[in-house]
Amino acid sequence: MKATIKTQGQQFTVTEGDILIVNRYPNTEAGAIVEIKDVLAAGEGESFKVGKPTLAGASVSAKILENKRGDKVIIFKKKKRKGMERKRGHRQELSVIKIESIKA
Repeated sequence: MKATIKTQGQQFTVTEGDILIVNRYPNTEAGAIVEIKDVLAAGEGESFKVGKPTLAGASVSAKILENKRGDKVIIFKKKKRKGMERKRGHRQELSVIKIESIKA
């Protein structure tokens, strides 16, 4: 069964067993189970349902495999002939999750 979910500001089409990298879930540790209630569409073939905007009673269960940080992104700003340079870095907080079950 496939489902389209919305989590952490992004949309994903998932099946059971998929591994995703999403923005970090706050106050969670590795091994925790997260229930995702924002299911936009679910099913396969004749039993495919689309929510308006979400499906009532549908949920996706995901297990957090690890919390990590993404690669460093360098932000460099410069104004020519003014002597202004600024260099900053950013590392996004990420969670690696595995889809355990889909209930539609």
